[in-house]
Amino acid sequence: MDELRPAGNLRRGWTTGACATAAAKAAYIGWRTGEFPDPVEIGLPGGSRPAFALAMHELTLDGARVGIVKDAGDDPDVTHGALIVATVRAGPLGSGVTFRAGNGVGQITRVGLPLPVGEPAINPMPRQMIREALGEAVGFVGGSADIEIEISIPNGEQLAEKTLNGRLGIIGGLSILGTTGIVVPYSCSAWIHSIHRGIDVARGAGLTHVAGATGSTSEAAIRQLYGLPEQALIDMGDFAGGMLKYLRRHPVQRVTIAGGFAKMSKLGQGLLDLHSRSGQVDFEWLAERIFEAGGDEAAIAASRTANTAIEVMQIAQRQGLPLGDIVANHAWRTAAKALQGAGADLEIAVFDRQGGLVARTPFLAAG
Repeated sequence: MDELRPAGNLRRGWTTGACATAAAKAAYIGWRTGEFPDPVEIGLPGGSRPAFALAMHELTLDGARVGIVKDAGDDPDVTHGALIVATVRAGPLGSGVTFRAGNGVGQITRVGLPLPVGEPAINPMPRQMIREALGEAVGFVGGSADIEIEISIPNGEQLAEKTLNGRLGIIGGLSILGTTGIVVPYSCSAWIHSIHRGIDVARGAGLTHVAGATGSTSEAAIRQLYGLPEQALIDMGDFAGGMLKYLRRHPVQRVTIAGGFAKMSKLGQGLLDLHSRSGQVDFEWLAERIFEAGGDEAAIAASRTANTAIEVMQIAQRQGLPLGDIVANHAWRTAAKALQGAGADLEIAVFDRQGGLVARTPFLAAG
């Protein structure tokens, strides 16, 4: 994503959870008073109090409805520009605030997520924010604190197809997310959140082997190699460290890291963030691995001046050098340090661009 990052200071935005909170508060006040606050102010977990303009509002037969357009700032968020709608109505006596999934908001269908199966995919922090905002509204205009709130996102089911929700067992639409209420541009927080939830779902399903892959080719290859179910596949991308550190705290018995030669070379160099922003392939390091493999001076010199990691691999292949195995072993050492203490067995699998297996370490205890 960083290749598309605009230059200069980037504008922050608001999470779906913050927008849903603001819509809920405005809907409740409008329902009870007949006048909708526009803009409506809410409190965020960090203490700030932003105000949100209403995109739509109406009284219903038994409550009120408010919509707020999500502004994700300069982040390439799939939900930027989506309409987040909150509908409020009276809840059963003594029920407190209860949540419903409207059109375009998903439901939980697999164990392992932070909410029980059958619940709307409205995460715990947004729920807390909504409860607090409705508590403010009740204190301001009166009325009962037994409130049913339904969150909907028109076109949410189609937008969810661009996310990992289906793999996580969130069916029928998007999740209402956000731990701070604020979207930090290009922080990739949603991706890392999906990695963590993917591990939770795999553990909840009782799986003992998960595989994190850097891309679709290596994911398809490792799935075929082991016949893994979809829930065992973690869309790790460049965030090897994010996956391994979470697995250290939430372990499974066996962990595979799968990726192409260049990405695994970076891991071998000691990088846990495999994106170019954190470092390029070190050709001096690869030349040292050619030496380690028994390459001659010409191969070592050619590796130092190579343009790509694949070119170095080709140099090794021409001389019959086990470069892939050596890189995989170095990558294993880096990953094992991040996984240390989990009691897990770890392997590294290196694939070429066509999904062919280049090298693989055995499963060994990460320590």
